[in-house]
Amino acid sequence: MPDTIDVPPSRLGVASLIEWIRSPLGRKVVKYSMVSVVSTIVSQAVLFLTYGVLRLWPAVACNIVANVVAAVPSYYLNRNWAWGKSGRSHLFKEVLPFWASSLAGMALSIMTVDFAQRFAQSNNLSHLAASVLVNTANLTAFGVLWLAKFILYNRLLFVTHDKAAIGGAASEAEPESV
Repeated sequence: MPDTIDVPPSRLGVASLIEWIRSPLGRKVVKYSMVSVVSTIVSQAVLFLTYGVLRLWPAVACNIVANVVAAVPSYYLNRNWAWGKSGRSHLFKEVLPFWASSLAGMALSIMTVDFAQRFAQSNNLSHLAASVLVNTANLTAFGVLWLAKFILYNRLLFVTHDKAAIGGAASEAEPESV
């Protein structure tokens, strides 16, 4: 007689998802996602404030300001909370690659925001509609890059070398400096 399953089949997906979320990688993904939510709220708020409400500059300039402002808490929250790194940041191994990935994201975002603003202008949309379209374009661009940035951060930027995890007795702390 085959083994019986104590958990109803409909609950297997939920149980395995909860188990995965409790894993080290799952916890990292959840924390990275939470940082992304914070970063998105900051960038969307700054973009809407500078472009939609205050009308300080064209959409692309406001987009750049919004993304630079949001990158600061994103770096520190990702490094310290999501990946659990402490101490001084390493300029060449962490800071510059993080900003390079942020600039790549901004480049895609600039293209989508510029397209959205031109579309709004050519279709005589109201400023409110243009603002919503610009914010949506920014959000879409960063949504596309979300997974790629997770892999970059997890595999290259915030890597911790833990000898205990690979059979050693002590953790190897890399020297970190800015």
